[in-house]
Amino acid sequence: MRYLPLTDGDRAAMLAEIGVGSIDDLFADVPPSARLQGLIDLPLHQGELEVERALKSMAARSLDAGSAPFFVGAGAYRHHIPAAVDHLIQRSEFLTAYTPYQPEISQGTLQSLFEFQTQVALLTGTEVANASMYDGSTACAEAVLMARRVTRRKNVVVSGGLHPHYREVTQTTLKFSEGDLALCPPASDGIENLAGLIGDETACVVVQTPDLFGNIHDLRPLAAAAHEAGALLIAVFTEAISLGALMSPGEMGADIVVGEGQSIGNGLNFGGPNLGLFATRQRFIRQMPGRLCGETVDADGRRGYVLTLSTREQHIRREKATSNICTNSGLCALAFCVHLALLGEDGLTRIAQINHKAAVILAGKLGDVPGVSVLNKTFFNEFTVRVDGSADKIVEQMAEDGVLGGVPVSRFYPDSKDISDLILVAATECTTEEDMDYLADALRKAVVT
Repeated sequence: MRYLPLTDGDRAAMLAEIGVGSIDDLFADVPPSARLQGLIDLPLHQGELEVERALKSMAARSLDAGSAPFFVGAGAYRHHIPAAVDHLIQRSEFLTAYTPYQPEISQGTLQSLFEFQTQVALLTGTEVANASMYDGSTACAEAVLMARRVTRRKNVVVSGGLHPHYREVTQTTLKFSEGDLALCPPASDGIENLAGLIGDETACVVVQTPDLFGNIHDLRPLAAAAHEAGALLIAVFTEAISLGALMSPGEMGADIVVGEGQSIGNGLNFGGPNLGLFATRQRFIRQMPGRLCGETVDADGRRGYVLTLSTREQHIRREKATSNICTNSGLCALAFCVHLALLGEDGLTRIAQINHKAAVILAGKLGDVPGVSVLNKTFFNEFTVRVDGSADKIVEQMAEDGVLGGVPVSRFYPDSKDISDLILVAATECTTEEDMDYLADALRKAVVT
């Protein structure tokens, strides 16, 4: 017999207590277009074997990253992950560790997080980093909230090169707070006058490099302009491998550096989970959200690791909380830490060089295709091409030909007509020249069609 803890009378009493007439009233803030009407068109019940067969049949209709030439990026990237990573993250020191709030039985987890924080601080050119966040987009939104706490200002300037998902999460997070959120329009050429938008009440400027369109930015002039006005500079990245080749955001003057760590140690995983990286300056450490692991000694003088400064983010007194995020992406952070430790500094630099070289070769091949032009003057492993025709239709045509040829920018900005012919194309160490030739041929055929 199914266990149904609540009777109709129980539900009616609870609804009456909170002052609503029905359960549907609880979802009044959800737009009607986002609500499901009626049951999902699925069989009400099937056996396990039947369900497995049905789902396999559905999955077979998709063209996955490992079965075709793959050039999709736009915030999530396909990289090689050594088999050693999965082996090491399953060691008992990590699998059996309980919550880090009990350090005496969590030393394996705490030490790995301490090492992870050190790696992130070194990569970003900052002094401190937290034990990770959910993903790059939530890290970006938390960085804006932190900047507002530090500066005690409300206004925010957001670059048009910021990934639209990061932009939307930040917009949603600030929806019910005071202050102006200046959202710049998409800038495929990477040219913006962000410094001109900074005012006396600006808390921070949010800029991404490499940006959504692949453009690389020197943040030093913008950092100087922000600091002169008393604002902070938040630097965002979506491709962690780029930190092995480019000047670090911290070195260019960024006050808070956030981004997505999926590229190191973590596969695409059907869209998640991801790994948010968050780093900042030592002087802002008490305003940094999330967990922070530190090194100490026990009563016998032996080295040990603990959560430090604050035992948890969800403070008893809500007004003192720096964040309502009460966890971190522990397993993803561990995979990141293991992979980066295996690579070492020289290995990461070499992987970054291979990525850039692959993208340069690909750009040359695509630039020779009639009806296709490469827009970027500088890029790391991702760039933007303009095609003669509808980018969305061309990408779909290439998929039918067995090539995952990139991401149409129009999928992020469906109402912007002037970017309907742009495609974001990424190449990594997993991309072969044979794959590149497949893409060039598929693109030549699709553009002509």
